[in-house]
Amino acid sequence: MLELSILGFLHETPLHGYELRKRVAALTGHIKPIAESTLYPAIKRMEKAGWLRRDPQPGAVAAPRHVLSLTEEGRAELMRRLADPEPLDVSNENRWFTVLAFLRHLADPAAQAAVLRRRLAFLEEPSSFFYADDRPVSAEEVDDPFRQGVLVIARATTRAELGWLRTTLANLDAAV
Repeated sequence: MLELSILGFLHETPLHGYELRKRVAALTGHIKPIAESTLYPAIKRMEKAGWLRRDPQPGAVAAPRHVLSLTEEGRAELMRRLADPEPLDVSNENRWFTVLAFLRHLADPAAQAAVLRRRLAFLEEPSSFFYADDRPVSAEEVDDPFRQGVLVIARATTRAELGWLRTTLANLDAAV
């Protein structure tokens, strides 16, 4: 998720590490704040892989700052990850939001639709946070008001996402 966020934001514009960290943190929100001790090792790994380039820029007051930008290899890696996300990138909501945040960079509407269809198929499978005898439990079957709340909120979120997915897929299919 972190690497995809870095690739996605740098695809949009070259950034200083601090600005990149702010954007990644805003995307992940309160769920997973990004520490420097996490971001900068990832940047170094990605630089070593040839996906990023670091260019020094004169500092406003003192030491030079480094601007990060994508290489052609980095762009190719971003497109690969967007076109064929890992199964967890499709099933995990936080990871899915990261894919969704940058899916527009995948220029082919048919390729975008293929990714959305994977998410749609995942959401259409019966599931729950709670099970009885390997069977998903619905909110109506739960006596605990807090677990019921989890299920009611999840159902509403899923319904909203399903509606958006179906509308967006229809629009993408019409563009093909």
